[in-house]
Amino acid sequence: MHHRSHPYSLRKRAVKAGLLTIAGLGLSVTIRFGSNLLMTRLLAPEMFGVMAIASTVLFGLAMFSDMGLKQNVVQSARGNEAIYLNTVWTIQILRGAILFLVGITVSLIIFFLNSFGKMSAHSVYATPVLPYVIAFLSIAAIVQGFESTKLHEASRQLSFGRITLIDLLAQVVGLIGMVSWAFVDRSIWALVAGGFLSAVTKAILSHAYLSGNSNRLHWDSAIFWEIFRFGKWIFLSSVIGFLVLNGDRLILGGLVSSETLGIYVVAYLLAATADLVLSKAAADISLPAFSEIVRERPAQLRATYYKLHAIAASSSYFCSGFLMIGGQAVVSLLYDSRYAQAGWMLQILSVGLLTVPFRLATECFVALGKPQVASVVSVVRLMTLFTLTPAGFALFGLTGALWGIVLSNLSWVPIQIFFKIRFGLFALKNELFPIGFSILGLLTGWAFNRAIELLHG
Repeated sequence: MHHRSHPYSLRKRAVKAGLLTIAGLGLSVTIRFGSNLLMTRLLAPEMFGVMAIASTVLFGLAMFSDMGLKQNVVQSARGNEAIYLNTVWTIQILRGAILFLVGITVSLIIFFLNSFGKMSAHSVYATPVLPYVIAFLSIAAIVQGFESTKLHEASRQLSFGRITLIDLLAQVVGLIGMVSWAFVDRSIWALVAGGFLSAVTKAILSHAYLSGNSNRLHWDSAIFWEIFRFGKWIFLSSVIGFLVLNGDRLILGGLVSSETLGIYVVAYLLAATADLVLSKAAADISLPAFSEIVRERPAQLRATYYKLHAIAASSSYFCSGFLMIGGQAVVSLLYDSRYAQAGWMLQILSVGLLTVPFRLATECFVALGKPQVASVVSVVRLMTLFTLTPAGFALFGLTGALWGIVLSNLSWVPIQIFFKIRFGLFALKNELFPIGFSILGLLTGWAFNRAIELLHG
């Protein structure tokens, strides 16, 4: 007999999951900031520029092979069956092996292009160590392929407590390895070692620490094709999404030096961390919650959507306003003079935080069985990113490129609103209500600037 979850049961699980995720994010952000502040003092800016390109290339390969395995387990009615999960695990391992081979190939291509002088000498891609870093990071793809599907099961059940702890432990192990290496050898390999140790730790703990179905190799063709049919839209969305979310560094890597890109990465990290804190909790909770509501109480979808939207919008609008005014002061407070230029970059990038609440609608579309909508929305941003960023650089230098990035981030909002109206998810009053928090953020940013000025005399 199918057990129907009571609405209060879902609400309690969603609130508990949200609190755990927020608590975990708070600790994660603290560790990340502490790590970044320490490593920027131990390592030169150009090392962060090279690492940004290498990690972006590897992340890109992962997105180019994404079949939405986690989303399949969360969304599918068979997502808790052992045979289903073992097939997912087998696909995951094969994918990791393929990613490793492709990563090695990419590193060889970059090496030979540099050897024959085919790369611009002033770009990050011409840095001699880059292909070696990409090759070593490719090994992590194999490790990640062996992560247990217990992680996906826990997400399906909104059980984020142990997942959060695993992420934190992996982060701490990576930090310890990174700092230890940096004290012995202040090179980019400290950053590489930290990332690799984190991947190994998470893979081991996913098997040893989580409850759920233990994995073994298994192949079921019917399940594979079910995953493929759903995942082909996730794949398309992931490919486009990767280019959208990481295209800025890929483009800038060919236009500026590794030092300038390293400074940009600091500004990007601050903006992205704010983005992560604001959107991750809602995103992690929303897909399982929306999926359950679509299955059992579809009439309540819009009301549930706007409850999460109100939290995400008020928080993101406030943070955007604060950083638009106070970004330079934040950077001057946290970093040494080598990274001072990250301040004005952060002020520009913070405008993109205004889009955070609109991303929740994408999770609604997936829950409704319409993942292709995310692909349509992403195409708009992709086209504008790869058009406006180089055009902005050509006309106005780095400042123009950054405004091109921000405008591309805003370009898809009207398209998202169109689909929200089409699927009955739009309410103008709910959209306008949180805007006042932007003004509050601007005023708080101004007050923060004045406080820092007084502090510095």
